[in-house]
Amino acid sequence: MIQWVSLGAHAFGVARRRVAVAPASNFQTMTTRFGCCRLYLSSTSAPPQCEIKNIRWVQDSVLEVISEVFDPAEVARGVALAKLNRKKKGKKKKKEGAQVEEDVLSEDEKMEIVERAVANAKPFDIADTMVTLATRPEFGDYQINAALGLSRALKMSPHECAGLIVEKLLPVIYEYMEEPEIAGPGFINLRFKNDYLAAATSQMAADATGRLSLPETKKKEKIIVDFSSPNIAKEMHVGHLRSTIIGDTLCNLLEFVGHDVIRLNHVGDWGTQFGMLVEHLRDEYPAALSAESSANVDLGDLVELYKAAKKRFDADPDFKIKARECVVQLQAGNDDEVAAWKALCAASRVEYQKIYDMLNIRGLVERGESFYNPYLNDVVSALESQRFAVESEGTLAVFLDGYKNRDGTPLPMIVRKSDGGFNYATTDLAAIRHRVEFEVEGGGEKADRVLYVTDAGQSQHFNMVFEAAKQAGFVPENSSLEHVSFGLVQGADGKKFATRSGDTVKLKDLLNEAVRIASEDICQRSENDCVSKEILGRVAKTVGIGAVKYADLSMNRESNYRFSYERMLSLNGNTAPYMLYAYARICGIIRKSTGQKDEKPIKWPEASEIIITEEAEVELMRNLAHLPDILLEVERDLYPNKICDYLFETSQKFNKVSFSSSCDTRKSEVDMR
Repeated sequence: MIQWVSLGAHAFGVARRRVAVAPASNFQTMTTRFGCCRLYLSSTSAPPQCEIKNIRWVQDSVLEVISEVFDPAEVARGVALAKLNRKKKGKKKKKEGAQVEEDVLSEDEKMEIVERAVANAKPFDIADTMVTLATRPEFGDYQINAALGLSRALKMSPHECAGLIVEKLLPVIYEYMEEPEIAGPGFINLRFKNDYLAAATSQMAADATGRLSLPETKKKEKIIVDFSSPNIAKEMHVGHLRSTIIGDTLCNLLEFVGHDVIRLNHVGDWGTQFGMLVEHLRDEYPAALSAESSANVDLGDLVELYKAAKKRFDADPDFKIKARECVVQLQAGNDDEVAAWKALCAASRVEYQKIYDMLNIRGLVERGESFYNPYLNDVVSALESQRFAVESEGTLAVFLDGYKNRDGTPLPMIVRKSDGGFNYATTDLAAIRHRVEFEVEGGGEKADRVLYVTDAGQSQHFNMVFEAAKQAGFVPENSSLEHVSFGLVQGADGKKFATRSGDTVKLKDLLNEAVRIASEDICQRSENDCVSKEILGRVAKTVGIGAVKYADLSMNRESNYRFSYERMLSLNGNTAPYMLYAYARICGIIRKSTGQKDEKPIKWPEASEIIITEEAEVELMRNLAHLPDILLEVERDLYPNKICDYLFETSQKFNKVSFSSSCDTRKSEVDMR
């Protein structure tokens, strides 16, 4: 994503610059139809240095101003008085069969409330600035809405209040912003100067590191992202698609912003099903139960192995008993059972890695349910000692306010089953303690923020687990637990996405089909007849896999979406093929404008000062300059579709500039000064 924006900024910077050049021997005359430019190329000039601004800079500037101009105590006084003096319809209540008026506060009581509000007034913070991105292009870049609320509290007109803010704000922002405009009932509109936009775009294009001159966050956090989470001995299916893609994308963005990110794969590698599987191995693959030979056992198709074990478990009572006894042995750490379990996990990792390689997923740290097994008893003991967990029908459960069964009875969150075993809630509580409570020196992670990327169907589970963890004191005040929920992948009919036989679609098959369709489309194009099969295959994989990933990311993650190869592989609309075409077109513009051959790696010329002659160019630069705001928004709210929307809008604005007849000069000129 960052690379694509960098290409856009660089292409714009190369084609839209005018600088003096060295003697004729040091420059090359070029002609291009890109943009509305007269090209003046130089390797000796550099763009002006410019600190890239974002909405946080505006918020900080406004906060500085309102803190200087207004008194938080007086604002608190005004707010309290407004609430107390608000006209209300006389409410009545029944009392012993008669209608009586509710009690009315005396003046002394009102004054006591007001003075308490004044005494408790806190300094203004970022939220009080009420700075937002402009809702429409004609309003500029940002809107300040603080004047409306402040004016009501201070009994001023909104325009007067806005005027006081503008008077003090202008000296702070004048280098970068036009004079603020007061609009409507007291909104303040801010617009970047064209000089700043040109300098910022040049600076972004000139950054050889690929960061587009965007600084890393000043508030670095340790962030754990729990995503993907397949189950041992089961194939990854379409249900794992969104967790894997969304989780990886959020990790990439958070790392780019500058945070310390840990990618955790919380695999399902523990529980009753492993007693069933291990017991089946005892009969069919006895070598798998030996620590010496288990590593050499080829378990073949793990899915078929699981199906066979499950069939025996359901049909054979003796096998079921043995399987349950095997679970006890596994949990006790018996060597044979543990060896077989490790063989199952190792074989599963080989299959998972094939999918991760296709999706270009890197850096996942596996930390399955089994990892937290040693911590489960401590979790239960901590809950019991606080009398937070209580006995309920033979189980140990936590009851939280607000959670009820359909019949209205309290909904239990079971942390220890009647047979003494544990379940998902216990494991998740142990994981939370390890992730945010335990110190690093003690083996914990001490994270500031933990993101759980799972489907929306698990929302209630995580809400209850998070609430229980907070009430039990497992979560420090400065740590955040967040459920990054997402909707379902559906078929074209809006129902469950499944095979013709009704089975769940395997993720491997889904990805391979996308590559196959992309390959057919690419190979049937006549312009590709002279391209090698190796290159065509590589392109088909890029387009096919990219289409699946981008289609997922471009949707609001909370929505269900209908899976359609035709739509996601279309060259029209907000799709990966369209974005890849835009990417290729930018590269083509650079090659043609600098005389580079298609078959050689592209070399980027230096960016330089930008000359603005058309409003379409300003719109493009304004869009490029708002990349930091988009990154901040996604960092905060965790909706990757905001990035896709931004990229699509950027590509459209870029095409408007590069295809516009008003931006076409047909030949370049060289200043021979």
